[in-house]
Order: sequence, then C-alpha cells, then structure tokens
Amino acid sequence: MPYSKYNFRPGINREGTDYSNEGGWYDANLVRFRQGRPEKIGGWTKDNVNTYLGTARALHSWVDLESTRYLGLGTTLKYYVNEGNSYYDVTPIRATTSAGDVTFSASDGDATITVADTAHGAVKNDFVTFSGAATLGGLITADVLNQEYQIATIVNANSYTIEAKDTDGDTVTANSSDSGNGGSSVVGAYQINVGLDDYVSSTGWGASPWSDGTWGTVTALSDTNQLRLWTHDNFGEDLLIGPRYGGIYYWDSSSGTNTRAVALSALSGANLTPTKALQVMVSEKDRHVICLGADPLNAGGTARTGSIDPLFVCWSDQENAAEWEPKSSNTSGSLTLSSGSEIVGGLSSREETLIWTDSSLYSMQFVGPPYTFGVNLVNQGVGLVGPKAAVNTPLGVFWMDQKGFYSYDGSVSAVPCSVHYYVFSNFNVGQTYKVFGFLNKQFNEVGWFYPSEDTTEIDRYVVYNYQEQTWSIGQLTRYAWIDQDITSYPRATYNSYLYKHETGNDDDGSPMDNVYIESSDFDIDEGEFISFVRNVIPDVKFTGDGGSDQTINFVMKSRNFPGESLSTDTTQTVTSTTTRLNTRIRARQAVLRIESDDDGSTGTRTGVGWRLGDTRLDIRPDGRR
Repeated sequence: MPYSKYNFRPGINREGTDYSNEGGWYDANLVRFRQGRPEKIGGWTKDNVNTYLGTARALHSWVDLESTRYLGLGTTLKYYVNEGNSYYDVTPIRATTSAGDVTFSASDGDATITVADTAHGAVKNDFVTFSGAATLGGLITADVLNQEYQIATIVNANSYTIEAKDTDGDTVTANSSDSGNGGSSVVGAYQINVGLDDYVSSTGWGASPWSDGTWGTVTALSDTNQLRLWTHDNFGEDLLIGPRYGGIYYWDSSSGTNTRAVALSALSGANLTPTKALQVMVSEKDRHVICLGADPLNAGGTARTGSIDPLFVCWSDQENAAEWEPKSSNTSGSLTLSSGSEIVGGLSSREETLIWTDSSLYSMQFVGPPYTFGVNLVNQGVGLVGPKAAVNTPLGVFWMDQKGFYSYDGSVSAVPCSVHYYVFSNFNVGQTYKVFGFLNKQFNEVGWFYPSEDTTEIDRYVVYNYQEQTWSIGQLTRYAWIDQDITSYPRATYNSYLYKHETGNDDDGSPMDNVYIESSDFDIDEGEFISFVRNVIPDVKFTGDGGSDQTINFVMKSRNFPGESLSTDTTQTVTSTTTRLNTRIRARQAVLRIESDDDGSTGTRTGVGWRLGDTRLDIRPDGRR
C-alpha cells in the first residue's frame, strides 16, 4: 500500500473525546500554530540581572520627549520605574513622623528591635526608612538603624519589630551595651501599605490569610488586605499610578528616577482629588484623568467621602490632573453606572473607554460640554473575570469572563473556543483576579494566564490566534506581560525577574523541557481491521540555533478501542537528516506525539526549534479484526 499522509487540523480541540476529534490535535505545551502548522514557541531570557521585591503583576511602558524609555512595574510590595537596567523605587510615602516620635529598644543577644511609634498605621511587611537615629550604645549603631527596613511583625497599634542588619543586609545582634532608644531626632518615613499576594473575595474573620486578625473580627476590604493590583497610565511624560482600593499617585519624570511618586492631592493646585479608586487611567485623545470606582464628593460637594463607591466614575478637568471639582468653567465631572455590583476594570480603546462591571460592559465616550462624557450600556450578562483580563488587539478588544471568551469591535461577540471545557473545568475561581490577558502581535496571538483548580497561583495559559482562529494551551507561570512596543521583544515577570520573550529557543539558557503536541486518536486504515504501521516518514523543519545536532522525539501510541488505555509503542529521535522511522505497530487506533528530547539521549537539548510538516505512515493490513 502507498504511504498515507497525515496532516492534522490546526488548533487544539478538547471539546469532545480523544477519538471524536479524529484528524485534529488534542493536547500541547509550549507549542503554537502558525499558518496552520504547529511549531515550538520562542524562548526567553532575563531582560537584566537585577531583581525587584515582591510579585510584579503590572507593567506599563512609555517614552518621554527626550526618548528616554521607562517601564513602570508594580509589585505586591513596591512600585518601581525601570530605566536602562536599573529598578528605581518610587513607592509613595504615606507618612513621615516628627523628630523623636520613633524610639527603639533592643535585647542582649537578639537581632529583633522593637520600634515604638504611636498610631503607626503600618501592616506586616511594610517598609519604613529611619533617619536621625543615634547608636543604641553597642552593636546597634547609627548606620545600622538609619536605613530602610521591612517590618517583621506588628506588636500592636503603637509598636512593631524589625530585624537589625548592617548596610550589606547581614544580621546584626545586639549586645548588653545596646540600652539606648536612638535619641530624640529619629524620623520614620513610611511607604504606603503593602498588599497581599492572594485574592480575597469577601470580608469577615477568615477572609484574610491564615493567622491575620482575631476570632470574630471583621475588617473591610482595602488595599492592605487584598491582592495588590496596580493600575497605571502615563499623563504626558509623567505617570499616574494606584493600587486597587488605594490612593492615586503622580510620578513626575522631570524630577528624575530618584524621586518618589506623590499623592495626587499633593500636586500644585490640587482640588477635591479622589483619595481612593479601583483604577486610574487617562482618556486617549481628550486627556482627562479617569478614576473608576472612586470615592464621591460629600453631600455638600466640599470634600471626598474617603469610601469607595464601586460603580462611581469621575474625571479631572481636561489636561489638568489636579482639578476635580465640577464647575461651569471646567470639564470635571462624574457619573454612576447602574448595572453590576462593582467595576472590575477599564481599557482605553478606539475613540472610547470600555468599562466592565462584574456583569456588564459599558462604552464611555467624550461628548464635550456640558456633560463631557456619556456612557452606553453595550452588553449585559457578560462581565470581566479580572481587572487585567481585557486586551487591545489589531482586530478589536478581547477579554475573558467567568464562563467564556469575548470580543468587541463595536459590538460584542462570543469567541468560539475549542478548549473551553479544558480551561473552565480546571480553573481556580477563587483567584480570578490574578488572571491577565496578553498580546503577542508578532504571531497574531491574544491569550490569558490563569491558575488551575489545584493551585492558588498562575500555572497555565490559553492562547488564541485571532487571524487563523485557532487555540492552543500550555503550562507556564508568568505574573504580568507587555507586548513589544518601545522594545523589540515582549516582556513578562516571574520570580523577581523581568524576562524578554520570543528570543532564542531556550528557557533562560537552559533547555526548554516538556515541549510537546499530541494528536487525537486516528483510525489506522479506517479502523475496521487491525493494521500494521511499519514505517513513519517524518517531515520536520528545524528552526533553532543549535545547528545540525537539534533533535526531537517522535512518539507513536496505540490502542484497539477508545475505552482502552494508550500504550506507547515507540519513541524515536528525529534529526534534520532522519529519513524514516521503523515502528512495527499493530492496532486499530494510533496517536502521534512530537516532543522535546528531555532525556538528551541524542544530540543537543539547547537551541532547538522546530516546525512540523506532513507526516506519512506506511500502513499494511494485519488480517485481524
């Protein structure tokens, strides 16, 4: 019999059974589809060797008028501006004490220092920088005290502890001479409270992480006891930032990277600026600062209430981030949405600002005076799964909600998904706010990173090729992503590093393991008789930089009935010069799997890239039913 060509349909399809998707692909990891063909995704490497503190779930890039490139990076602990290869801590200061308000006490043989400061307002893991302190008399010198510390424990509302360290970060233990209190000139500068690394869905005892609070206590959700998600947008050359549920801050690029962001209320001429918001953004053309889910004005219109209204939207005067009082002489204003219980997120799109609540989508457009902005309810019944789950693409906006994927290009459409059940049947709905969307326009891809059911952290992704309308899946942990814009590569965050993606073929210099794509079951010669697969002719183009030593594995699996378990019949290495594989498989159904050579049995494991063509099988009747 002649060789049979097997060219499987592009895209992963998990909506049926292994057998019902005959002729298609069923599973994959770290593989994309391009022009209908599967290929290994590009590699990644560290953007630079410097690290940052905390988990970074927010990235924003922009360029000033002098062509200086900036990257804003918000973490659970701090906010940084990256310039060149350095991270500059621009985290705002929430409070600075008067001289002498802070005192220290130490115990002989212990590195733990107790800090007394009445009504300090700090939470565990906050950062405070001391200055003006004198030695305690022994090993706890002025140099030891006068630096930035992360708070170790909260003793009560008036005291907390730190762990003494030298200027290199090494632990310093007090001795019997350390009996002083630091003197009367100590000043403490407290950075804004840190946030959590997990999403909290409700209030009350047990809602926060284990051991926080006491039995029976109820604490309202705020920026300090909620997953820390920063939003940010550039206002000209400068940057507006804010943690969800927290304040709004302004970083002036002209002051340099050694200066911190300041509260919006501290700007010159600031008037009735919001004190809290769920998200801060800037309208695309008319340049109003917009706060979603902000605190409204009081009944007299003389001050902000300090309490978030989750459906309230307000905006500043045009071209003026400091003026928020609605007047006949300016364009400041506000409105309240009516559908949903809370604004989840917003996105600037073509000629409009899209705002999602937990159950609806609104379009907000600039209409000019006297109303400035008008809103239209675009869709009810479809919300946003998390604040960062919507993505602008060349074909419109795509987003993920609790039960599916959608697109908007003037109207809302459901995106047919061939891996819908795979994603939503194994999805941690308790950590939905960690989900974030990403764009990789070089490959016409939009996708989402999300946590699977058995973990609280992101460990999977799903990706959609919006040009070819194909889906793929995989396992990879990333916390934030920004597509190539002012740089040549997409960048993503993981384990305190910033990585650039789609560069090379490897995992930061190591082999990219567990790369595979596996077909659904296909009948061998119609499946009526048991057939004999004698040979396989692979068709692979190696695209990596590993030269002629690049290898992958071809794996053939088989079974006679869909209810049987698959058995692996042969695993053979394929190189650029491989012409034929001897298989000797007898079965009704077969599965083809192409995978990375993780055991390194032949050839190189680094610099491997590949693209699959048409596989041909030499099939002969075996004579048995």
